[in-house]
This record gives sequence, C-alpha cells and structure tokens, in this order.
Amino acid sequence: MDYETPLFFHVMGYAADADGDVIDMVSGNPDWEPPSALRAALHEYADLEPDQFQYPPSAGLRELRGEVAARRGVDPSQVVITNGAGEANYLAMARALERDVGDEIVMTDPVYPYYPGKTTMLGGTQRFVETAPDGSLDPDDVRDVASERTAAIIVNTPNNPTGAVYPESTVRALVEVAEDNDALLIADEVYDHFDLSGTFTSALTVDSSNRVVTNAFSKSMAITGFRVGYAIFPPELVENAKSRRMLVNVAGSRPSQYAVAHALRETGPDYYEANRDLLRERVTTFTSALEAAGAEYTRPDGSFYVMARFSGYPGTLANVERLIDEAGVAGMPGEAFGSARTEWIRFALVTPRVETAANRLAAYFE
Repeated sequence: MDYETPLFFHVMGYAADADGDVIDMVSGNPDWEPPSALRAALHEYADLEPDQFQYPPSAGLRELRGEVAARRGVDPSQVVITNGAGEANYLAMARALERDVGDEIVMTDPVYPYYPGKTTMLGGTQRFVETAPDGSLDPDDVRDVASERTAAIIVNTPNNPTGAVYPESTVRALVEVAEDNDALLIADEVYDHFDLSGTFTSALTVDSSNRVVTNAFSKSMAITGFRVGYAIFPPELVENAKSRRMLVNVAGSRPSQYAVAHALRETGPDYYEANRDLLRERVTTFTSALEAAGAEYTRPDGSFYVMARFSGYPGTLANVERLIDEAGVAGMPGEAFGSARTEWIRFALVTPRVETAANRLAAYFE
C-alpha cells in the first residue's frame, strides 16, 4: 500500500545539507526553554530505584493521567497517554474506523499532512472540506460532505497551517454533525496554549459520546523530542483504544511521563503567557516585513505559523528548495497541505532569527 509521505523531513534534510547559512522555519520545534520544573524532575529521576526504569502502565503513568484528567474535567480512566499527538490521533482514527459505521474521514483543506496519510494507512477514504481564506471552517460545509459513510471528522484548532481558532459555535456544531451521522469528531487541540485570540473552545466543553480530544505537551512545554501526548475517549470507546495502544507500542517512556507530570503540577500560567507574548512579537515582526515586501500573508489567531504568498512564486517543493538555496530561508510548500493553498508557503515562527528571515525574503522578492 502506498501511503502519503509528509514532506517535513525531506525539506528539513534538504535545508540541513544546503551550502551556506539557512534559517529553519520548516517544522514546529519550539526554540524556547521548557519549564524549569521539567528539567528538575529529570535530574531527580536519575536517582530513582531500578524499578522506575522498567515498563510503565501501557495507558500511562497513573500520576500523569490524573493530572491530565483533573485539568480537563474527565475521569482518569478516559485518558490514554500516547507517544505525542501523532499516536493519539492514530488511536482515535483507528477507533472511529473499527466501529464499522463508515470508511470515510472528513478533514479540512488545507490539512495537517499526517491526517491523510494515517487515513490511507488505516484503510479509510479521505474527504475534504475547503476552509475560508482566513482558515475558518463553516460547519454547514462539513454537514454537506458528511454522510452514513463518515467514520470521523478530524479538525485541528488552533490550526496548523492556517492559524485559525474555531469559535465555540463552530465546535458545538461540529459535534452535532458527528452525532447526526454517528461519526466521531476528533479534535486535535495540540496548540491550545497558543491561542492568541482568547476565543479557543475545547471540544471537551461539549458532553458527547461522539467526540475524542487529542493533545500533547510537545509544543506547550517545548519538548517535541519527549513524545508525550494523550487522547481522551468517551468511556465506551476507551478500552479498545488502550488495547490497540498496548499492541502497537506496549508503553511509552516512563522518564518523559514522570517529568511532564511534575512540570504540569509545578508550572504556573506565567510560563505559557510568556511564550504567547514571545510569539505575538514574532508574528508582528515577520508579517510587517512581509507586508513591506508586498506579499500576502495570514496573521495567525493561534498556533505559530504564518502562510505567505509571493507573486509568481507558487508554493511548490521545487520553489521551496530554490528559496533554501538562494535566500537561505526554509519553509514548507503549500502543496504539502492539500490543494487549497498551493500558491502559499508556510513558515514556522520558532526561531530567534525571525526578523533576519523576513528581511531575507523581502530582499529576495524585491
């Protein structure tokens, strides 16, 4: 079977092998500090007894599941700790398809590229709903595509790559569409701590047996290498998800989960607000330079990505490679996110060299 292979690692490898200085704005690897409590917990872990270096419970450390459950207002039994949001989404999509109520997974265009690939890998069929130019999603458009063949509707808010944040009315309407078609709404909320608009609403605010929420600490704690995420399932769907998790991965990393649990308990809101403030500054710096260069761009309400369109320079892989070689800036081609933004290039604002990158782009397209 041929799976869609996301282009992230290809572009990152191309940039790493390029001659000269290249500013990496490809993938969402935060460049800021993780919580100090997380570092302290790792030092503490090194001195624990040998039994703490063995398998943790497959569904995750009890302490971490309890911390997540308390913050999200659910029972700990509904929480499955995963290897990042990637595995959380995989478990949710697999659970949706194995319910045997349909084989289609509805997703947006533009789309986070791993959703279509997972759909194909799991034997499902993709259906796409194009978002508005600002990235907003009309639930009526989703309703028009949904049917008795719909196994799941997967959405990402705050959104990668558009930066859109879906309001409460949209989230509630999407849950309703899922319920009306006996499908699952899978809400990937991995950028929830990067809501710059103050309008983010979690799907957990809607009580429904037709919604699954996924998340991770990769972005919020700047620890993409730790691979700690989670999925929150309705009670009647969680046991099969736990079984699949055990069969695929056995368990996750005990030290990573231990450190995240301590950081959750000991890190206050100031840490997250400081990172949002940093991101706001970078958005302003980057978009101001793009505007001066006459480029079109998106200004994110959430997440940490900006999409830009340069006249006569579509967002193809070849053009992104040219930009790496000739301008020293690496972004992601718009064509990697579906058919709706093929003229655009996406840039991740996770480098302290945002201003330099923007100036290089302005000079290149002058």
